[in-house]
This record gives sequence, structure tokens and C-alpha cells, in this order.
Amino acid sequence: MTCSLCGVEARRAELAEASWLVPELLENLARKNPDWKRETGACPACVEETLLSTLLERCAVSLPRGAPGEWLLDSEAAFGILPTPLKMHADPRVTGRGVTLALVDSGFHPHPDLTQPRNRILAWADASVDPVRCRFFKSARTPRWPGSGDAHGSKWHGLMTSAVAAGNGRLSHGLYRGLASGANLILVQVRRPDGRIGNAEIARALCWLGEVGPRLGLRVVNLSVGGDPIPPGEPDLVDREVVALTDSGVTVIAASGNDGQRRLIPPASSPAALTIGGLNDRNTFDHEEAELWHGNFGEVVDGAGKPELIAPSIWVVAPLLPGTGKSKEAADLFGRRSENDPEVEARISAQKYISPHYHHVDGTSVAAPLVASVVACMLEANPALTPALVRRVLTAASRPVPGAPRERQGAGAINAGQAVALARRENQGEQIGMEMSPHVTADSVTFILHDPDVRHVRVFGSWDAWRPPGIPARLIGPGLWRVEIPMPAAGRYTYKFLLDQARWLADPDNPKKEPDGAGGLNSIVIV
Repeated sequence: MTCSLCGVEARRAELAEASWLVPELLENLARKNPDWKRETGACPACVEETLLSTLLERCAVSLPRGAPGEWLLDSEAAFGILPTPLKMHADPRVTGRGVTLALVDSGFHPHPDLTQPRNRILAWADASVDPVRCRFFKSARTPRWPGSGDAHGSKWHGLMTSAVAAGNGRLSHGLYRGLASGANLILVQVRRPDGRIGNAEIARALCWLGEVGPRLGLRVVNLSVGGDPIPPGEPDLVDREVVALTDSGVTVIAASGNDGQRRLIPPASSPAALTIGGLNDRNTFDHEEAELWHGNFGEVVDGAGKPELIAPSIWVVAPLLPGTGKSKEAADLFGRRSENDPEVEARISAQKYISPHYHHVDGTSVAAPLVASVVACMLEANPALTPALVRRVLTAASRPVPGAPRERQGAGAINAGQAVALARRENQGEQIGMEMSPHVTADSVTFILHDPDVRHVRVFGSWDAWRPPGIPARLIGPGLWRVEIPMPAAGRYTYKFLLDQARWLADPDNPKKEPDGAGGLNSIVIV
């Protein structure tokens, strides 16, 4: 079968997914394509373009503030969450390829977003027991471990963190992927049979990772779990293992917690761990609208406040755990929506469902793996980064939330694309000390792009009404492209790179962006 909008071949089931869209988006499709009928469906690419263009237009304006600072979705906004790469201003060219990320959590599930079309789970371990039980897997086979096939609720939290960081969005045709969708994974569960997670289990997990990590290429560890307060005079077992991993070249990320109390417990209390607080970005691109999430924070530790930085902890997409009552309900509700049943809208919204396979989640347990995924992308761009350099780059690529106390946000909200751009400039030959793009002087504006995989780069912009053929960039070093234009008249301009005459890219160096009207982003320069 073919899509009636673009003519691309698609399976009947894929065309039918258009019926999951809310009425507003279906109306947009019909308005732009007067001959289109809902029953004919649309391919995933056409659905995605309609969805993203609508979301970006909506999110480009300030949304009304609601108590307690959350945009409460109504039925018309269901299915209306920005995909994580757009939310984080990520560089789409890097996905953590060649980097191994470990996640320590209550339990895990071998979800298709992690195992298809290629299995990226290298190992699973159970550190709730001593000695640690573990299994190792090949890329060509779906991994299995004790209990992996059941739908026990303990697996949901680890599925959330692993997919938020490194899911490839398989069940959404790539739309709801994580930033590190190309990274390999090690999954370590620490939940005891009584449901508790203690410091001994977390320390045991980290010690095991220190033993097996070198042969599996481990570079990043995410800890979205909390242990117990350390009694006075007792050794901090978790901190000892965090320090050991950091000393071996592994960056350790920890969630700060959600109860809003002025306290930190292991592993967030470890000075060697990068502790991550939460940000409510209000599902928009307007930084002035962002506000802090109600995470935990503590006293100054070794001269640095906790948390060190913040990342989105609400309006983040994660998979539903297959086989659970929620996943079955979501499938039923979206099936009824395709039949024009108006009674489903309120329930879809109340349960935060986005599709039969995904919903949106919140908590600093989400913020931490987002930062871990940024680190994986930084390490793909520059494998020579040490944990100390990772911390420095993340700090430089973060922007304070206006009006929020520093002790609750550290350096501020991370910008993923800028973090990768800065990572490339650390110990990278010609890029050391090079200005960020765009660089504005009294006489010209210079644009710089690093991409070793392209043969031609051009810059298009509104200074000449995006006139073809654009301005060619010059190769000034291995994979390093540069183009300089005479200073245009004072004003605000939008621009983009065109790679190999086939692929558009917003400037990864530049955090200033706006919707381009076609489901993507343009970069902004003001002269």
C-alpha cells in the first residue's frame, strides 16, 4: 500500500496509526491536504511532520501558568509532548555510538526500543544478591534473564530510565527516541525481594561495574536510585565505589530525588557523582518560561552546591511496560479513538498516554538519564574526555534558570547540542580555542560546523531570503567547515546548514532556535 499524501510505500497498520492523532492534528492534515480522508491513513513520516509542526508552533509561544507551575494537559493536548531530541536541542548526528552506558535501577525489561533491530544490551546483572548474578548477550539475539518476560511493576522504573536515555523509539518509528539511541547498555538491578534498595546493593552494583566495565567499554553510569542516610561515623560504601569508577575514567550521574527536602542521600551525596536536579521546561522552547522541579538539594559539598546542573524532569516520553494493565488500556483507548469514540479523550489525558506504546513521565529519575545520554553523545564526539572534562563541558553548556536559587540548580539547564559542540573542542587539534558558531564581529558573521562525514556544506539564511544556492563553506581542517558572510543590516536572522545537498541541520553550536514551520528548527543570529 502507499501513503495517499506522499506516495511512499507503507504497511496498512502503519497507515492506520494516523487515527491515533487528536482531532486538532487530523484537522491540520485535512486542511493542508483537501483531498485526504482519515480512513485512508498516512505514513509515519507524514504523521510525524504534521505532529512536529503543530507542536513546535504551539510550544513557540508562552503557555499559561498553572498551579503548581505545570501545564495540565487537556484532552486536545494528548499526544502533544515534544520528542526528547527537540526538547534538549540535541545534535541529531551523534547518538552515543561506540559508548557503553550502565544504568542501575530496580529492574529492567528487554523492550524493542533497546533490542530491535539490533540488541544493544551487552549485559544484565542482579546486584541485590551476593555474589552478583549476571548474563552477557550478543547483538544478534534478544536478551533474556530471570523474570525478564513478565510484567512485574518493579521493571517499569528501569525501563523508563533506560529508554529515556537510550531507547531508539522503535515503536514510534524513531519519533520518541532518546539522545543516546546508538549506545550500548549494561543493566544492573538492585531491588531486593522485599522491595527495598539499600546502600549495600548500590555499592555492590558499582563494584561489579568496576570489574566488568573495562572489557565492555563502560564510560557512563546512571543512578536513578536512592539508598539510606549514612549514620554518623559509618563509612560511605557508595561514595567509595563512585570514586573508584570516576578514577577509572567513568562518569557517574545521580538523580537528586523528588521530595523537595533539603537533604541528599547516596549516591547523590557523593562529591564525585554529578548530581542532577529537575527542570520544568513547560514543554516549550522559551527558556524564560522554565522553572525548577521540586527536587532535593543539600549543603555545599567540597565547594560545589548540589545539584550540579538540571535537566527536564517532566513532559518526557517513555515506553509503557508491555503486558501491564496500563499498556492494555492504552491500546484499547487508542483503538476506540480511531473509531471516533469521544469518551476516550479524558482518560487518555488523565493517564498521560501519548500512543498505545508511550506516555509521559516525571521526576529527577528522568532528568539523570537525560544527562547521562548527553554524556554518551559527548564521548562519541570526543572519546578522550575524562570525567573532569565532562563536568567542565556540561557546566559550560548549561544556562541558569532566571530567578531560581543557584543551590537548587547548580550551573543551570543543560543544552545537549552545545555540550556536544564544546566536547569536540576539548583537545581536538584545530578546534582548540575556536570560537563558537555563529561568531559575530564588526565586519562579518562566521559559521562553523564540524562534520567529518559530509563532502559539501552550504549555509542558507533569511539575510538573502534563503536564496539558492546558498553560501558554500570551506573545509579548514579534518571535518571542520567554515563560512564567513559580510555583516548584514542590523536585525534578527534565521539560518541552517545544508549537508551534501540533501540534509538540513540547525547549527549545533547555537542554542538560539525557533520552529521552521515544517516540523524542524532554524537557528537564530542577531546582529
